[in-house]
Amino acid sequence: MLSPLGLTPSFGFGDRLGLATPGHIAAVKDTGLAPIFAQQSVRENARTGRTPQQVMDDAKRVVEAAAWDKPWGADADHLKTVDDLPAFVSAGYTFFTVDPGAHVDNAADADSVSVLQGKAAGQNWDELSALYLSTNGEAGYGSFESESLLRALVKYGRAISHTIAMFRRLSELKDAFDFEVSVDETDAPTTPLEHFFIANELTRAGVKFTSLAPRFIGRFEKGVDYIGAIAALDAEMAKHAAVTARFGTYKLSLHSGSDKFSVYPLIVKHWGSRLHVKTAGTSYLEALRALAMTEPALFERIWALGLERYDTDRATYHVSADPALVAAGLTLPALLDDFHAREILHVTFGSALTEFGAEIKSALVRHADVYNANLQKHFGKHLDLLK
Repeated sequence: MLSPLGLTPSFGFGDRLGLATPGHIAAVKDTGLAPIFAQQSVRENARTGRTPQQVMDDAKRVVEAAAWDKPWGADADHLKTVDDLPAFVSAGYTFFTVDPGAHVDNAADADSVSVLQGKAAGQNWDELSALYLSTNGEAGYGSFESESLLRALVKYGRAISHTIAMFRRLSELKDAFDFEVSVDETDAPTTPLEHFFIANELTRAGVKFTSLAPRFIGRFEKGVDYIGAIAALDAEMAKHAAVTARFGTYKLSLHSGSDKFSVYPLIVKHWGSRLHVKTAGTSYLEALRALAMTEPALFERIWALGLERYDTDRATYHVSADPALVAAGLTLPALLDDFHAREILHVTFGSALTEFGAEIKSALVRHADVYNANLQKHFGKHLDLLK
């Protein structure tokens, strides 16, 4: 049943090709996690040439054929403007991820107080200072003093206002939906205290959000494990969980969740069942693994194009792969396990589909058993760690 999922622990399966849902269903059944089978961002749709309706139809067709009788969701991912909303509403999406990252002031972390004061001119400082500076703080994530509150206001104030506007417009278009707030694709991490500020200001404005995705410390790059100090992330996750527990009305969301095997035990430890994990490109990488296993000549052309296009296509992603550092002498499909190769292939998917899309899809249909087995095995590793 396609419906909002609420606070049920959930897992998002992005499918850039429209062919991965059988493998996703096989992986998620009996895990207790509510799946999102249709998940695509405006950016992904532009690069794949698909529409929100096509993404929904591809997922729904397989879900119905599989006689899936449990709740499942459809995520309109990384929506940036109110103009992004109608196409996803019309297609029947149930989960709307708003990304106000363009309105986050990343410079606020380093600005002088005088610069911050100038940027905050016209904001409701008296009201906010009375609200946030009169408390002794909440156990687990600290308390504001004047400067940290000013930084939070400048850093996230416009993003909060934009999110409120997005929620109100969506509420005019649709009655029941899950609403996620995502500030993960920004340069500056979200401190637990800033997380509290965002959640509290949205709550005060009447925004009913189901989940929130902060920008955590370290690097959550595409299709590879976490980069950073796990001990520091462990401590930070506990503080973010304390903020969420303070409200009790939403769950935490992990974006770029693909292949973050070292992180999953931490989110289960600290977040419990109040979690959502979002993946996307790893299903595409498993498609390429299937091609490397069954159609190596096609894969080699995709790889050559990826190397050619990487410097251009990486511009809108947080990745650090270096083509010069791809391990020498790797045979197929072992190349798909190399850090640098994975990121190169991940971010050049749009170029690959533009050049070879018909061939890729035709080959995957011919070798659907291999692709589905790859997906079930790969996502089994993810989902086993989240039980």
